[in-house]
Amino acid sequence: MPYINPEDRDTYDDALKSLIDDLVHSGENWRGELNYFISSVLSALIDEWDGPRYAQINDMIGVLECIKLELYRRVAAPYEDLKADENGDVY
Repeated sequence: MPYINPEDRDTYDDALKSLIDDLVHSGENWRGELNYFISSVLSALIDEWDGPRYAQINDMIGVLECIKLELYRRVAAPYEDLKADENGDVY
């Protein structure tokens, strides 16, 4: 889960606001630009750690999987529930 201490968020918030603004205004290519950013962060970490190691790759994949699951839990599932209520449930 993406929960860190509020005081630790200050380290990243300005850069995140700038990135989010850039992505919002990037038009149809926001998907590619977001992918580029995330891939660049992971690649830079691998470089800083002197190349890939299994445990680090495994940890990175785990982080990405947790991001996916949290997005589903917090955004997609409530949206799907709303649409099921609006349009009738299939199940």
